[in-house]
Amino acid sequence: MWTIWQSLLNRRMLICIFTGFSSGMPLYLLITLIPAWLRSEGVGLEEIGLFALIGLPYTWKFFWAPALDHYSPKFFGFNLGIRRSWMLLTQLALFIFICILGSMNPQLNLWSVAYLCTFIAFLSATQDISIDAYRRQILPDHELGLGNSIHVNAYRISGLIPGSLALILSDFLPWSTVFFITGAFMLISVGFTLIISEPSVSKKQPEALRRAIIEPFHEFFNRQPIRTAILILAFMLFYKLGDSMATALATPFYIDLGFTNTQIGLVAKHAALWPMIFGGIAGGIIMINIGINRALWIFGLIQIISILGFAILARIGEGLWLLGLVISFEYLGVGLGTAAFVAFIARTTNPAFAATQLALFTALTALPRTLFNSTAGILVDTLGWEYFFIFAHFSLCRVCFY
Repeated sequence: MWTIWQSLLNRRMLICIFTGFSSGMPLYLLITLIPAWLRSEGVGLEEIGLFALIGLPYTWKFFWAPALDHYSPKFFGFNLGIRRSWMLLTQLALFIFICILGSMNPQLNLWSVAYLCTFIAFLSATQDISIDAYRRQILPDHELGLGNSIHVNAYRISGLIPGSLALILSDFLPWSTVFFITGAFMLISVGFTLIISEPSVSKKQPEALRRAIIEPFHEFFNRQPIRTAILILAFMLFYKLGDSMATALATPFYIDLGFTNTQIGLVAKHAALWPMIFGGIAGGIIMINIGINRALWIFGLIQIISILGFAILARIGEGLWLLGLVISFEYLGVGLGTAAFVAFIARTTNPAFAATQLALFTALTALPRTLFNSTAGILVDTLGWEYFFIFAHFSLCRVCFY
C-alpha cells in the first residue's frame, strides 16, 4: 500500500499530468474547435471533411523523430537539454500560431487556414515526440503503467478546453479572442517546462544524425532475437484491433438502433468518457502490484468480454439503461487495456532512443485504427451489427491468447 501512495504522490506523476494536458490540447483544437469554427463561418461540409487530412503529421512523425534524438535547440545561449528544448520551442510556437489562426477569415483564405492547421499539427506531433521521450526517461519501469495512465487521462481531459470552454466562449466573444484564450493555455505548459529538470540518461544520445536514424532500429533488433522482435511488433499492431473495430462506428450504431442525438450526447458520450478515465487510472495503480505483462492478459480478457455487450445491444436494440451499461463496461475495458498497452510500449523502448522508437511504435499501433475505421462499414453491411461485434470479439480473442 505504501508503494502505491509513494508512486501516486510524487513529482513525476505531477509532471505526467501537465505533459498530458499540453500534449492533448492542440490535437483536440484541431479535431473539435476547428470544424465548429469553419462551419460557423459558412464553410461547406465537404471542405470541412477534407480538413481531416491535416492530421497526417501525427501518423508520419517518426520521419523527423531522429532529429529530436540528435539536435538540441538553444535559447539565447542557454541549453535547456534536448527534451526540454524541443518542448519549449514547440509550445511557444503553438501559442503564436494558434493566435494567428484566429485572426484569419476561412471564407477568404481557406487554403491558408488549411496550411496553417497542418503546420500546427506538425508542431503538436513534434511536441508529442519530445514529451513521450521525456516521460519515458523520467519514469522508472515500475511506474510506467501509472505514469502513462495519468498522462493519457490528462490528455483526454484537455479536450474540454477547445471542445467545451472555447465553444461556449464563441457564443459571447469573437473567434479571434476565443483562439487567443485557447492558445494561452499553452503558456501554462511553457512555464512548467521551464521549472522542470532535464532527465538524466545513462547512455548518451547519438552524436551524428545518421546514427540517430540507424541506431534505434539496430538497438531494438539486437536487444532480443529477431523472431521475438517481430512478435513484439506484431503484438503492438494487433492488440487494440478488437477495440478499434468495436468503436469505429459507435455513433452510427447508436443511431441505427433508434437512439436520438440528445440521448447519445447525454448518455453515450458520458458513459464512455468517465469509465475510460477511471479504467486508465485504476489500471495504472493495479499494474504497480501485478506488473505490465500480467495486466495485458487480465485487461485483454476484460476487453474480450466487454465487446460482447455490443452484440447483445444489437440484438435487443432498446433501453437507455442497457446502452449506458454496455458502453460503460466497454470503455472501462478500453481504459484498462490502454493503460497496460501504453506502458508496454514505453517499457519496450530504450530511454536513449526514446523519441525515435516511441514515434515508430505509436505510428505502428495507429495502423489498425486507421485501416478498420475505413473498412468497418463494409463489414457491417456484409455481416450486420450483431455479427460484426462477434467478429471483433473473436479477433481480439485470437490476439490476446496468441
